[in-house]
Amino acid sequence: MSAVDPAALARELLAGRNFGHLGTANADGSVQVSPVWVDLEDGRPVFNTAEGRVKWRNMRRDPRVTLEVIDFTDGYRAVEIRGRAVMTHEGAREHINQLALKYTGEPFADYVEGVARVKVFVEPERFIYHH
Repeated sequence: MSAVDPAALARELLAGRNFGHLGTANADGSVQVSPVWVDLEDGRPVFNTAEGRVKWRNMRRDPRVTLEVIDFTDGYRAVEIRGRAVMTHEGAREHINQLALKYTGEPFADYVEGVARVKVFVEPERFIYHH
């Protein structure tokens, strides 16, 4: 059995149509987990959210995150990415549309008027292969 490079597996899974599960810390220290559409941009994991959501509030207060990405075709093949969230509004609306096209084949249709989209990069600190 050959060794798996978890960073290479992360790149592969992020580029595919695999869902991520984002873990953030609530103010009381408990963990909050959200499913997210994920991608890879400039070598970093990236996902999208909207201002006001629990994960957004948590990342503003504490940028430490864990992003697990599971292979859609083999649920036993997964990678955990631990790092820090870096949020920006720049390109966020276009990004959520790109993610919607990747995952659904349709443009994003769930815009809420007056709620800003946020593009979130994960600055990876550690990759862990799960099997």
